[in-house]
Amino acid sequence: MENQLPSIPDVIAQVPLTNYVLLASILFVIGIVGVLIRRNALIMFMSIELMLNAVNLLLVSFSSYRSDPNGQIFVFFIIAVAAAEVAVGLAIIVMIYRNIRSIDIGLLDKLRG
Repeated sequence: MENQLPSIPDVIAQVPLTNYVLLASILFVIGIVGVLIRRNALIMFMSIELMLNAVNLLLVSFSSYRSDPNGQIFVFFIIAVAAAEVAVGLAIIVMIYRNIRSIDIGLLDKLRG
């Protein structure tokens, strides 16, 4: 019996891999623009999460096309770490809002003392 790689599922094979790469690239660029342009801390955190999800999309798509579950398992751990990061980030934003009554990143120099 010959050792063959499992075939790509039909649902995934209908969409070319280049479309996934293009979509992930667009999402990543939107995230970069959000971090660089916006001064609101919540928008910046959402932009960082968008970049993280673009990378997750690439990992899952390449993993599916190679019929290898390692990329999908890695994405599971990335999502778990991202959930913890969001909890800590939102706690920091709440404490900043309590101190200066704004979540504008430009006003954080008031916290120096």
